[in-house]
Amino acid sequence: MAFTLATWNINSVRLREPIVCKLLEEEGPDILCLQECKSPVEKIPTEAFAALGYTHMVARGQKGYNGVAILSKLPIEDVGDKDFADLGHARHVAGRLDNGVVIHNFYVPAGGDVPDREKNEKFGQKLDYLSDMRDWFHAEKPEKSILVGDLNIAPREDDVWDHKKLLKIVSHTPVEVESFNSVMEAGGWADVTRNDIPEGLLYSWWSYRARDWDAADKGRRLDHVWATGDIANAGHSSRVLRDARGWEKPSDHAPVFASFDL
Repeated sequence: MAFTLATWNINSVRLREPIVCKLLEEEGPDILCLQECKSPVEKIPTEAFAALGYTHMVARGQKGYNGVAILSKLPIEDVGDKDFADLGHARHVAGRLDNGVVIHNFYVPAGGDVPDREKNEKFGQKLDYLSDMRDWFHAEKPEKSILVGDLNIAPREDDVWDHKKLLKIVSHTPVEVESFNSVMEAGGWADVTRNDIPEGLLYSWWSYRARDWDAADKGRRLDHVWATGDIANAGHSSRVLRDARGWEKPSDHAPVFASFDL
């Protein structure tokens, strides 16, 4: 089975239904994983997506916050979710394709503005969430799996516009990067995007605060596609659809794509 997958923090699936449809029409990935849907599952606009061929969905939602959904042209079975760090948030869902591949869709907490868990509860929640992910993957070694989502960490120096300036900024601090790497190691995950694009600056998020995000280009790579070691070599054709950041009423994230031949 060959398929193309995309991951996108949409920042409200109902508000941005038009650009989700635009992506589905113009790019046609077989699977689209969305984060920060900000919608109860029953209010996700599934009719518009089904009309474009995306007749399958597994999702977890809540009103106004968080939320994750996997839209698929391919049959996909809901195989559950985990409430990491016991936050009571809709931040994870998993689905299994007919070929046995499990897709995990994650929205890791952003962590607030201050990288100190004593001063900022949200930063502590983020680190606890990552610790729980690490422990779960260590105990339940994933196989034949793909993990995607807004992980809210830019791990490499070339995943941010200025490594030195961002070392004390949430999403690129050493403690977050260490936690990120421990999750990868625990699950035997490989970074599909960077396997395909090993060198150079690469971003998937640009702040709304920038007057001209494109010219300023102060981005971070917060959105990721991983695969377990047993199928990582099947991943290819990774790319970031940067243009989507400039669409009408855009998300501050751009979709990240990868294809798999399995």
